[in-house]
Order: sequence, then C-alpha cells, then structure tokens
Amino acid sequence: MDRFSCGKYVMPLGKKTYVMGILNITPDSFSDGGDWFALDDAVERARQIRDEGADIIDIGAQSTRPGSITVTEKEETARLIPVLEAVRGELDIPISVDTFFPGTAREALKRGADAINDVTGFEESEMVRLAAATDCGCILMHPGKKRYPNGVVNDVSAYLRSGASRLRLAGIDGSRICLDPGIGFGTTMEECLELLRNTDRIKLPGYAYLVGASRKRVIGRACGDPPPKERMPGTIAAHTVVQMGGADILRVHDVAAAVQAARVTDAIKYGFTD
Repeated sequence: MDRFSCGKYVMPLGKKTYVMGILNITPDSFSDGGDWFALDDAVERARQIRDEGADIIDIGAQSTRPGSITVTEKEETARLIPVLEAVRGELDIPISVDTFFPGTAREALKRGADAINDVTGFEESEMVRLAAATDCGCILMHPGKKRYPNGVVNDVSAYLRSGASRLRLAGIDGSRICLDPGIGFGTTMEECLELLRNTDRIKLPGYAYLVGASRKRVIGRACGDPPPKERMPGTIAAHTVVQMGGADILRVHDVAAAVQAARVTDAIKYGFTD
C-alpha cells in the first residue's frame, strides 16, 4: 500500500485524507500573523490543533505571503526551536517544519521534527543531503514561476516529477516524498483554479500529494473577497474538490471544520470505515 512516512510515523494512503494543521509563529503571515507569535500562545494553539483532530501539524516561523520580508536563518531558528521543544513531548502526531533554510531544518530535526516542508522545492543541495541523512518526510512544493510555456498543469507536473526523481537519486525513498503544487505561488488566479481542478492529472503515482489552498487569494477572489479569516467555507469547497481528485493531505488553518468536511468527503468517496 502507498504511504507517506515521516520519522516513526507512517500514514497509509488511499483510504483516508489527512488534515495538516497550520501553526504560524510569525508576526506577518497573511491571515493570522501575530496570533500565535508568543510562545505560550503557540503551544496552546498546537494543543488545540491536535485536539481538533489534525493528523499532522506544520510549524512555520517565516511568512511566505506575497511581499513578505524574508527573515534570516538565525531569526527563523530562534522563533521555531522554543516552540518545537515545548510541544514535541506533548503531541502524538507528526510535526512538520515549514522552512527553506537547511540550518533551521537541521536544528529542528535534532529536536524531534518529523518532516521538512520546503516551499522552494528542495532545490538547495544542502537541504537534500540533510534529508537523505535522516528518515524525515520531505514535502516538496512547486515554488512558482512567472511563465508556463506548456501550460501550468503540464509544467507543474513536470517540475514535481523532476523534483521527486532528484530526491530519489539522493537516496530518499519514495514513501518519504510528498508533492505540493504550490497553490498561489507564482500563479495567477486562473492558473490556481486550473491546478485545483486538475489534481488527478498532477498527482503522481506512488507519492503522497498535498494541497494547501486555505484562506488564499484565489478563495477570496471566488467568493467576493471577504477577509482571510472569513474564507473557511470557500476553503472547504476547494479542498473537497481536490480531495475527490486524489489529494492525500490538506493543509488548513481552520482545523475542526476541515476535519469534519474531510471525513464526510472520505465517506462519500470510500464508504464508511471502522
């Protein structure tokens, strides 16, 4: 059976869609910047994400919203590590670290992180070497480009295929690789819609597939541009479409609602399971 493996955790694929809860410990993320920036608030939110039913938690200490200012590796690590150390002993679910800095990833893996979520597609050779030397999960995202000469669906699919091959050649087993089309990264609103509606064409056999459209601009654009925190129903609609198309993991802000919606969609797609 296909699976996604991160450290000691193994998530079988094909009968359940997993929900990844987002924990942004940043002052400037596009929809919840500053909400969980303080250590105590971040730890409490991590507990809440677990209690609301998330299957995996993704901790990020750097905003990647359009126009954000990149913080240094040192600052990102300083934000991330105290939270990771505080929650690792409490959470019985995998912890993913959202970073493109090899140094931050190295320190996080030493302290019990189970996966690296790299929005730059593991293009940095040091990040690949680090991942290959561990048993962590590798979430490889398409980082976005300005032009797609063969169409966004074909070009994103080709990029993900090439990236997966790169990781495999470095000795990383396919079960440890999860691919993400990068909704909203270097894509127009129409291109985002194309990626969402063509999940079944982009998803590659043998690899986990993650989609994160939660609260993003394409959701707002489609439903009248409400503030990001009021885009939960639109997010659920988009994620239901990709779930029916074969997505294995949904990256979300509103965990409780997403878990309920995903379970109902799974029941329709697969039938009830024990």
